[in-house]
Amino acid sequence: MTLTLHGQAVSRGVAIGRAVLAAASRVDVAHYFIAPQQVDDELARLRRARDCVVEEIERLRQGLAHDTVGAHAELAALLEVHLMLLQDEQLQDGVKHWVTERRYNAEWALTAQLEVVARQFDDMEDPYLRERRADLEQVVERLLRALRGAPSPVAAAPAPQGRGEPLVLVAHDLSPADMLHFKHGVFAGFVTDVGGRTSHTAIVARSLEIPAVVGVRNASQLVRQDDLVIIDGEAGVVIVDPSPMMLAEYGYKQRQGEIEREKLARIKNTPAVTLDGQRVELLANIELPEDTLPALSVGAVGVGLFRTEFLFMGRGGQLPDEDEQYEAYRRAVEGMHGLPVTIRTVDVGADKPLEAHRRDDHLNPALGLRAIRWSLAEPAMFLTQLRAILRAAAHGKVNVLIPMVAHLSEVRQVHAMLAKAREQLDRRGEVYGPVRVGAMIEVPAAALAVRLFLRHFDFLSIGTNDLIQYALAIDRVDESVAHLYDPLHPAVLRLVADTIAAAQEAGKPVSICGEMAGDVTLTRLLLGLGLRSFSMHPTQILPVKQQVLRSDTRKLRAWAQQVVASDEPAQWLVD
Repeated sequence: MTLTLHGQAVSRGVAIGRAVLAAASRVDVAHYFIAPQQVDDELARLRRARDCVVEEIERLRQGLAHDTVGAHAELAALLEVHLMLLQDEQLQDGVKHWVTERRYNAEWALTAQLEVVARQFDDMEDPYLRERRADLEQVVERLLRALRGAPSPVAAAPAPQGRGEPLVLVAHDLSPADMLHFKHGVFAGFVTDVGGRTSHTAIVARSLEIPAVVGVRNASQLVRQDDLVIIDGEAGVVIVDPSPMMLAEYGYKQRQGEIEREKLARIKNTPAVTLDGQRVELLANIELPEDTLPALSVGAVGVGLFRTEFLFMGRGGQLPDEDEQYEAYRRAVEGMHGLPVTIRTVDVGADKPLEAHRRDDHLNPALGLRAIRWSLAEPAMFLTQLRAILRAAAHGKVNVLIPMVAHLSEVRQVHAMLAKAREQLDRRGEVYGPVRVGAMIEVPAAALAVRLFLRHFDFLSIGTNDLIQYALAIDRVDESVAHLYDPLHPAVLRLVADTIAAAQEAGKPVSICGEMAGDVTLTRLLLGLGLRSFSMHPTQILPVKQQVLRSDTRKLRAWAQQVVASDEPAQWLVD
């Protein structure tokens, strides 16, 4: 009997194959108390398990060392995140506390500390950072398996009886190490019970261009080993035991998708210019210095958003020093070979687990001390980051992007801090370069007062993810209201349109770096509104470029204004 399951579409394409079921990754944990004389032995077991996992990840990284394509670079970067989490002081010290003070056995201590740290991730407002909880869980599970000597659930998954048929993986969740099976072409697609668009699983799926649907609750229980499965990565649908008619229909869609990908590959080096001669800048959003490889591989002409949060997370309250930050920023700048890199100052705050002895007790951390507010409240930290960015600017073109600006007083403080950072570098005799300074327009107040900010900044970048969330009072990761998160809401479109128009009047660059930039259904609308700079995940660049090459902005202007003025803009975008 045909069964249709629904989840979140995270990577386009169609995969058809026999199901390979990976057992639930959660390892059964024994809970018992140990005697005082056993404490040292338990701590030694934990150290051996950690060393074993570190050695395993290092072997995997070495296996990727000679891979230069973007997806493999992303896998290596995610393995680096797991190594960082293994060294996290908050995790290590907490586990040691449970063993030495409470006399918990090693496995129990690990899961107890996991719950403590995981609650901090749950309190985060930013969906990307919130989903880093999954990485922490995967690291703990690897440690538990090492303590027990158990293999990876994906490696241990039984293969279907038939040989030569495409395979699709169905699992509760997947770690970066598990994703290496896709690197070797073992699986054509995957389905997971959990996860979201910003999970590492989804990010790697998009980089590898593997059809995937995540957040399909109970998929690993409903799908049986060797079932024939269709994964529709665009619609977020999984079809189990499809009828012959369905199989033929999706087989046709699959072939069309392959033809389309071949067409996209041919335009990688084609300049992004519209039919009427308008040059459009297609930039990449990156999270790690190594992400410059996938950006260049698809023809990105720069980095429009370098998120620096990875340097600050999972450190048990120890902030990165200036040299560590400088090295990371320098690698990104040099990795782009002279193309511009826009570095956003740290966009976390009191709602994130950066400080071991500080917790945000506010009811709504999204409206609390975060982003530029937090940076200005911690001037020593902010000056350290600014000095590191200025030093990296000596190696190439660098822009500084300030998140969540809403007040003129913040603008003045930012410029004062930049001036102070330059003075400090001058006194030390350090070499640094020039930077352009821009503001993220992601708070409705900033969009409404955009002309004020344009007098003080060199460029603007519209962060549509937060702008939509704040404008509509919608948490897009809250399942009960996520359906109301609407980039085509009239109020959202008017804020975006007015910001673009104001920047054009002032003769200053403006880009969009939120998900709207990479949504091909919105490309023509944004071009019609006058946008000429888009920043997105590297895998979205070629589909957006294809839309740019097919567009005539002269014909789009009047239509775009009609869409913005409409009560129901979405109806205008239906082909």
